[in-house]
Amino acid sequence: MPVDGNRIVAIIAPIAGVFYRAPSQQDPPYVELGSKVSPRQVLCLLETMKVFSKVRSTVQGRIVEIGSANGEAVAKGQALFRIEQI
Repeated sequence: MPVDGNRIVAIIAPIAGVFYRAPSQQDPPYVELGSKVSPRQVLCLLETMKVFSKVRSTVQGRIVEIGSANGEAVAKGQALFRIEQI
């Protein structure tokens, strides 16, 4: 869903769950602030009832905001990332 003059896109939590930036504690985060991303690239995981769902980018761009901390509960509809389209 584009905002801010169609250049910034919010990636929204499709379900409520626990936000994870990496596949495990030993692995690096999928993305960091400033990371360039492409469509369908995995950005994070959401865990609900011990089931993990991948959240993917819908656009090509650069991560300008990460809306939650690792291990934090998020609500359905909450902005997880903001991506500046490039």
